[in-house]
Amino acid sequence: MLVLTRKTHQQLHIDQGRIVVTVLEIRGGRVRLGIQAADDIPIRRQQTPAATSPTPLTTCAARGA
Repeated sequence: MLVLTRKTHQQLHIDQGRIVVTVLEIRGGRVRLGIQAADDIPIRRQQTPAATSPTPLTTCAARGA
């Protein structure tokens, strides 16, 4: 596992920029992240380690990004 420290508005580029994670806001114990990804990359949100979803919950194309 790679652990990084980022500040608000800093980004992390993954897979040669096909995935970009931006720290949108840090408030108290919460961090808001923005994720941009190519249309062919599914984005899955997993609330707990036991929860799984066989299909992507959302993709950039579905959100109009």
